[in-house]
Amino acid sequence: MPKVLMYSTAVCPYCVRAEQLLTRKGVTEIEKVRVDLDPGRREEMMERTGRRSVPQIFIGDTHVGGCDDLYELDHQGKLDPLLAA
Repeated sequence: MPKVLMYSTAVCPYCVRAEQLLTRKGVTEIEKVRVDLDPGRREEMMERTGRRSVPQIFIGDTHVGGCDDLYELDHQGKLDPLLAA
Protein backbone atom coordinates (compact mmCIF):
# COMPACT_ATOMS: atom_id res chain seq x y z
CA MET A 1 0.00 0.00 0.00
CA PRO A 2 1.40 3.42 -0.92
CA LYS A 3 2.17 6.02 1.72
CA VAL A 4 -0.74 8.32 2.61
CA LEU A 5 0.05 11.90 3.61
CA MET A 6 -2.58 14.34 4.84
CA TYR A 7 -2.05 18.03 5.48
CA SER A 8 -4.48 18.93 8.28
CA THR A 9 -5.25 21.14 11.26
CA ALA A 10 -6.34 20.38 14.83
CA VAL A 11 -10.05 21.14 14.43
CA CYS A 12 -11.07 20.01 10.96
CA PRO A 13 -14.21 17.89 10.48
CA TYR A 14 -13.28 17.25 6.83
CA CYS A 15 -9.91 15.84 7.93
CA VAL A 16 -11.75 13.48 10.30
CA ARG A 17 -14.17 12.34 7.56
CA ALA A 18 -11.31 11.75 5.13
CA GLU A 19 -9.37 9.77 7.73
CA GLN A 20 -12.47 7.67 8.50
CA LEU A 21 -12.89 6.74 4.84
CA LEU A 22 -9.22 5.86 4.46
CA THR A 23 -9.37 3.72 7.62
CA ARG A 24 -12.45 1.88 6.28
CA LYS A 25 -10.43 1.23 3.12
CA GLY A 26 -7.72 -0.49 5.15
CA VAL A 27 -5.20 2.34 5.50
CA THR A 28 -3.46 1.78 8.83
CA GLU A 29 -0.95 4.62 8.72
CA ILE A 30 -1.54 8.21 7.67
CA GLU A 31 1.29 10.70 7.93
CA LYS A 32 -0.43 13.83 9.24
CA VAL A 33 1.18 17.22 8.75
CA ARG A 34 -0.31 19.85 11.05
CA VAL A 35 -0.14 23.07 9.05
CA ASP A 36 -1.66 25.03 11.96
CA LEU A 37 1.44 24.26 14.03
CA ASP A 38 4.03 24.81 11.30
CA PRO A 39 3.52 27.74 8.87
CA GLY A 40 6.41 26.46 6.75
CA ARG A 41 4.53 23.24 6.09
CA ARG A 42 1.43 25.25 5.08
CA GLU A 43 3.60 27.06 2.50
CA GLU A 44 4.87 23.67 1.33
CA MET A 45 1.28 22.40 1.01
CA MET A 46 0.21 25.44 -1.01
CA GLU A 47 3.21 25.09 -3.32
CA ARG A 48 2.54 21.39 -3.87
CA THR A 49 -1.22 21.64 -4.34
CA GLY A 50 -2.09 25.22 -5.25
CA ARG A 51 -4.74 25.09 -2.50
CA ARG A 52 -5.07 26.68 0.95
CA SER A 53 -7.76 24.45 2.48
CA VAL A 54 -7.29 21.27 4.48
CA PRO A 55 -7.22 18.41 4.21
CA GLN A 56 -4.94 17.97 1.24
CA ILE A 57 -4.33 14.29 0.68
CA PHE A 58 -1.58 12.48 -1.18
CA ILE A 59 -1.64 8.76 -1.89
CA GLY A 60 1.87 7.90 -2.94
CA ASP A 61 2.87 10.68 -5.35
CA THR A 62 -0.73 11.33 -6.42
CA HIS A 63 -2.44 14.47 -5.10
CA VAL A 64 -6.01 13.36 -4.44
CA GLY A 65 -7.24 16.73 -3.19
CA GLY A 66 -9.52 17.34 -0.24
CA CYS A 67 -12.21 15.35 1.54
CA ASP A 68 -14.88 15.81 -1.15
CA ASP A 69 -12.34 14.83 -3.82
CA LEU A 70 -11.48 11.67 -1.86
CA TYR A 71 -15.13 10.65 -1.55
CA GLU A 72 -15.72 11.38 -5.24
CA LEU A 73 -12.73 9.22 -6.17
CA ASP A 74 -14.24 6.41 -4.08
CA HIS A 75 -17.66 6.93 -5.68
CA GLN A 76 -16.05 6.59 -9.14
CA GLY A 77 -14.37 3.34 -8.07
CA LYS A 78 -10.89 4.82 -8.46
CA LEU A 79 -9.81 4.95 -4.78
CA ASP A 80 -9.32 1.20 -4.23
CA PRO A 81 -6.96 0.78 -7.23
CA LEU A 82 -4.96 3.82 -6.10
CA LEU A 83 -4.60 2.36 -2.60
CA ALA A 84 -3.68 -1.05 -4.04
CA ALA A 85 -0.92 0.32 -6.28
